[in-house]
Amino acid sequence: MHGPTIDLNADLGEEVTDDAALLAVVTSANVACGYHAGTPAIMRAVCAEAAARGVAVGAQVSYDDRANFGRVALDVAYGVLREQVADQVGTLGGFAAEAGTTVRYVKPHGALYHRVLDDEEQARAVLDGSGELPVLGMPGRLLDLAGAAGRGVFHEGFPDRGYTAEGRLVPRDEPGALVVDEEGIVAQALGLADRVDSLCLHGDSPGAVDHALAVRAALERSGRVLRPFA
Repeated sequence: MHGPTIDLNADLGEEVTDDAALLAVVTSANVACGYHAGTPAIMRAVCAEAAARGVAVGAQVSYDDRANFGRVALDVAYGVLREQVADQVGTLGGFAAEAGTTVRYVKPHGALYHRVLDDEEQARAVLDGSGELPVLGMPGRLLDLAGAAGRGVFHEGFPDRGYTAEGRLVPRDEPGALVVDEEGIVAQALGLADRVDSLCLHGDSPGAVDHALAVRAALERSGRVLRPFA
């Protein structure tokens, strides 16, 4: 008899982590599409490895801002942002097709991720630029609008990030933003697992692979079955 299912996702293709090692642990890969990080060669390699391992490929769409790694909020007009999102999804889709897989969901990155929790216009741009793809994120305008449009909606939690009393992530420049000890990360993962569809493990943190392995082992010991949400 199978236990409840859970997905593990990680941000990959960002040129800052061991993509191959994390692809051996996670079940979904949020792949950078070139706007905040990533290159054609990296996208191609991540898609190929993900396809070989049965890992779901998602488009990690961002503001066009490689200089700041997509972590600075930008005021981008609806039409411009919609086309930028469409370009990112389409670019990654081409590499996914080469690897014999498809882009199965969309997830904003960095400042855009947080902006679309409240900004309806930018949330609509992300949705309208990404076709009918399911959406991965935290509760807010993006997921509300996606659900109202009949899109697939999946909630994620962050074992290695601090939360505010309102359920948002503590900003990275404030104390408590990161959970860095493995025991704390595992405990938070187990606490979140009953409330979300997917757990995100940041690949750019020190010890990311070891932490991912520890989280996966703890989830499996708890009786959960790991598989892609999309």
